[in-house]
Amino acid sequence: MTAQLIDGTALSKQIRAEVAQRAAALTARGHKPGLAVILVGEDPASQVYVRNKVKACEEHGLHSVLEKYDATLSEADLLARIDALNKDASIHGILVQMPLPKHIDPTKVIEAIATTKDVDGYSVLSAGELVANLPGFRPCTPYGCMKLIESTGVSLKGKHAVVIGRSNTVGKPMALLLLQANATVTICHSATPDLAYHTRQADVIVAAVGRRDTVTAGMVKPGAIVIDVGMNRNDEGKLCGDVDFAGVSQVASAITPVPGGVGPMTITMLLVNTIESAERVAAK
Repeated sequence: MTAQLIDGTALSKQIRAEVAQRAAALTARGHKPGLAVILVGEDPASQVYVRNKVKACEEHGLHSVLEKYDATLSEADLLARIDALNKDASIHGILVQMPLPKHIDPTKVIEAIATTKDVDGYSVLSAGELVANLPGFRPCTPYGCMKLIESTGVSLKGKHAVVIGRSNTVGKPMALLLLQANATVTICHSATPDLAYHTRQADVIVAAVGRRDTVTAGMVKPGAIVIDVGMNRNDEGKLCGDVDFAGVSQVASAITPVPGGVGPMTITMLLVNTIESAERVAAK
């Protein structure tokens, strides 16, 4: 069999069109959604990510504020700036681009962002809200993965999902979101002795380890859905994921490509979270 391609680019465009409509409705009521993005230092990849986030806001009716600082910015000054944005009624989401310079504690920075504006969903309180199934902000990449799975039309109820990776930004929240959808979830990681044993039982596999060819065709149950979060480069320097796409696509029922799968959804769900934050303020 040849797997259905789960097109993240197409789904992203569809969701962004809905975001633009919601943003227009909020703006008409005097609640223009606003996202503040802070970049400290000159990391090239971070500059690209930040530029794409600001562009996405501008193209879909959100107000965006980009603040760039030298790598010498003190931790105290950064925290003071976050505090000011927490109090700014025109800002509904705050994002501090990682990585930060070594002299700044990223945990301290994340925890300084008001939970009501934590549109990355990275804070301890946001994580707790996810665990307790309370209204909050879901981390953007796992949130996007759920939308991609949803787009296949397959219900997760009663399905066995295997998440490969246990990071706080993808693996753990991904497992929690799958649990909320009534899947039975197994989390695998670097200390799992027989990864293939678990993946061969999975109806859904989410690979998020950052190592190419982690999942090969022989590790996948025929008909499984495979979501590839990885972003790596092959020997030719081309982008690839954690999954051997050529082989696995002949076994799975549906699979995300790299690029064009999970990637486009991450910024899209950041926009969705910012819209949701603005809607909560407007409803008060």
